[in-house]
Amino acid sequence: MSQKKTVRVRFAPSPTGYLHVGGARTALYNYLFAKQQGGQFLLRIEDTDEVRSTDESLRMVIEDLQWLGLKWDEGPNPETLADVGPCGPYRQSRRLEIYKKVADELINQGKAYYCFLKDEEIEKQREEALKEGRSPHVQSPYEDMPAAEALAKIKAGEKAVVRFKTKHLKKDYKFTDYVRGEVTFPSDMVGDFVLLRSGGMPVYNFCCAVDDHMMGITHVLRAEEHLPNTLRQLMIYEAMNWEIPRFGHMSLILDEDRKKLSKRKGATSCHEFKMEGYLPGALKNFIALLGWTHPEEKEIIPEEELIAKFSVDRLHPSGAVFDAVKLKWMNGQYLRAMDEAELWKLVEPFLARESLELPSDQEWRKKSLQAFKPAMETLVDAIPLYRLLSDKSYALQPEADEVFQWEPTRKVLETWKALVSTEPSDVISEERFLQLQDMVKDQAQVKGKFLFMPIRVAVIGKPHGTELKILVPLMKKKSLVDRVDICLKKLG
Repeated sequence: MSQKKTVRVRFAPSPTGYLHVGGARTALYNYLFAKQQGGQFLLRIEDTDEVRSTDESLRMVIEDLQWLGLKWDEGPNPETLADVGPCGPYRQSRRLEIYKKVADELINQGKAYYCFLKDEEIEKQREEALKEGRSPHVQSPYEDMPAAEALAKIKAGEKAVVRFKTKHLKKDYKFTDYVRGEVTFPSDMVGDFVLLRSGGMPVYNFCCAVDDHMMGITHVLRAEEHLPNTLRQLMIYEAMNWEIPRFGHMSLILDEDRKKLSKRKGATSCHEFKMEGYLPGALKNFIALLGWTHPEEKEIIPEEELIAKFSVDRLHPSGAVFDAVKLKWMNGQYLRAMDEAELWKLVEPFLARESLELPSDQEWRKKSLQAFKPAMETLVDAIPLYRLLSDKSYALQPEADEVFQWEPTRKVLETWKALVSTEPSDVISEERFLQLQDMVKDQAQVKGKFLFMPIRVAVIGKPHGTELKILVPLMKKKSLVDRVDICLKKLG
């Protein structure tokens, strides 16, 4: 009885910038499948676009993958970018000799050939074919040229690509896709396609098939847009007599208008979501549900459970709508479930960017987060809340001007200052604040907005905002007195 083959999957991004959520979902599904199956998850870099694929771009992708917590078993070291694993190099730009060797083998077997057609000749063929209602496949006069003759032309300085022969493959290519079910491609869907460009750089379908075979990839889980590429890859596998991996082509991620998700509708990269204060665990949970459902249809799913419950038979073919409102809700759930000490570590960099002056003791931080967490959905939401507590940031806002026109305002502010100043404690509790507010009401003989709004302006500089019973217990008595003095000074 044959031993079960170890599952090996890969995420193979083109490093052209930060990781798009579509790429993040592909990486996540491969990661979850590998972990669930006790297999291996590889990171392979498809950097054959020499202009856009830089080390800086690669580090952007790696930074996002690390932020999401998707650790690979083989691939570039996240710090040094050096190869880690037995199947390297893991960057296609460093595997050119490997591709050349396979291309030579196909040429020697008569399954590929050197083609010297120029771009203008190919374009002329295409125009004529379309005019006659034929498929615009390349008709190369060099298909049967002996390799030795072709090499002599190249040595003489002529440029040639290497093309794969398809005319003799008169059949249908069939495979079972995990998401799409039975898929059939007739061989005449494609003409003789390029394997190597004239400069020696491989095209996507060739290096993808070669790398998947040589890296022992058993399952290929990727986006639906790669489905048409599968035919060319199957042809290469067959020509080389290689074992074919199992395929799964996942649905597209759509915006609320059911069009392909794009930057025009807001953040689409993991880096942008990170900068906007989303938690990696929440984003992972959210994108896991863009094309897959939990067996019990749960929505909040910890990573351990995602690994345990993930299966390819629960991937669905219909497009998944990226609901930004739901993501924010989910992020709020994750945020509120966090321990305050851990959450502060994530909030602090956002507050530091604003140069807010805040107390540094741990107990105050814990207390403040307990008060503010219910009002937060992202880490960025902490900024306006904590700004209210920073004396350096206190300022009278234009919307407070009306309050200073009211006759009772001076009396309310003077009474509030007198009561706060004589408080024995440096910090006023919520219960005590409510008592003081009632005392101002009685002593100043005011109620309703003529009571609440002047006190609110004295505390936060504007007549509307966060409840004072939440804020006041987080402030020192001196801050409250200094702020009301600013208001009284405005009154003259």
